Amino acid sequence: MRRLLRANLIILLILPVIFAIQSYAAEPLKPDNLEIQRGQFIAEHGSFLSPAWKGETWERLKATSKPLPDEVLNSKPVSQNDQALIRYGLHPAPFSNNNLPMGLRPAWTRDGRMKGLQIDCLLCHGGSIAGKSYVGLGNSTLDMVTFLNAMTRAENRPPPILTFNLNSSRGTVNAGQLSIVLFSLRNTDLSFVTVPLKLESNLPEQDVPAWWNIARKSTIYIDGRTSGESSRSIMQFYLPELTEDQFASYEPAFKDLLAYIRDLKPPKYPFPIDRAKADEGQQIFEKTCSKCHGTYGENSSYPDQVIDLSVIGTDPARAKGVSDKSIDHYNATWFGKVHAVDKTVPLGYQAPPLDGVWATAPYLHNGSVPTVYDLLNSSGRPARFLRHATTGVENFDPLHLGWKVRRLKPEDPVKFKDSFQTRSIFDNSRYGLGNQGHTFGDRLTEAQRFQVIEYLKTL
Repeated sequence: MRRLLRANLIILLILPVIFAIQSYAAEPLKPDNLEIQRGQFIAEHGSFLSPAWKGETWERLKATSKPLPDEVLNSKPVSQNDQALIRYGLHPAPFSNNNLPMGLRPAWTRDGRMKGLQIDCLLCHGGSIAGKSYVGLGNSTLDMVTFLNAMTRAENRPPPILTFNLNSSRGTVNAGQLSIVLFSLRNTDLSFVTVPLKLESNLPEQDVPAWWNIARKSTIYIDGRTSGESSRSIMQFYLPELTEDQFASYEPAFKDLLAYIRDLKPPKYPFPIDRAKADEGQQIFEKTCSKCHGTYGENSSYPDQVIDLSVIGTDPARAKGVSDKSIDHYNATWFGKVHAVDKTVPLGYQAPPLDGVWATAPYLHNGSVPTVYDLLNSSGRPARFLRHATTGVENFDPLHLGWKVRRLKPEDPVKFKDSFQTRSIFDNSRYGLGNQGHTFGDRLTEAQRFQVIEYLKTL
């Protein structure tokens, strides 16, 4: 059982670590901010994981992927390459990446010889909006299960057997439960177990948060329990492959990666802004929203606080899904020795900074709300909606600030002829995907909601 789980989980590793930074660097590093420059190189080019697939598999998958339905593409001609990107929810890399999409890169064997392909952190933490890709923007279109299975089947191999729900639809991913499963394969000294440990956690899939907001926070995850300085916590996805000595050896590289992440800045809103309306919205925001989300501009401040579940009222599954047993196990390992997970933090969710919020739809921690307008008007939130195929300008809603979606009625189909459309359905009746809570905007008038929306475009 242990060997089966280890083999199946290897291809799910998400974060990269550098094998020899300077030897692969395309340009000499500048003397200022060396750790940030090294971290950027790690994020864009670092590779240490064993290959999961052969080097030609992505090209084979593109050549064999079936065309998307005309109704998905609005009958527009789309190249075979772009059809594959759309089907699996991938995006062009905004940096040199060997003609591979962001999140897929060459991988080396232990002897340093390029052998094949592997995924990396940008599969989830690299997205696009309005036709442009960004490192650090959550991938709102990724269908990780479909992509991993398709790559493996392209090599005539059976896909991995998962013991948990990695993602039920496009745009969400269950990295939290993946972490729990990985830790269940290790003792506290990081030796491998014979039988997986029962850590008694049950986490749901989530929306992928924007990296650029980590800099203003003292914590790194939504429950506010892990220090934002914990580079070790972002190394946990290597548990099937690395030893404790190897983890310690590569920790400096991950400190550089975290320094780069904390240096990222959000993209500016690319469309016109009504400045008079935005000024009115700022006054409303600072009276009604800044207590949790902070203020912005020259004298900005951020409260950096976890909001109790009884106050925020959003889906509690993520906050309640982590067991004390799994936290104790984590804290007893190498990962928790410097920055332990804090069990004294009240159950709730940390109100995030809103820098670049215009680009981060859908909203709430589980991606259950497609626009800011819906966030500020809880009665109008759709219970089920169908995501559009791409993140192009044509699918962005500047009025309501978020993604245009097809709001599904109870009589609408649960399954479509093409699985792409079926897996584009977001259903808030699924575990952890409820769209309740955060009802503070219900107190605003319609005019005030749109004023606040206009202000948020400026952040």
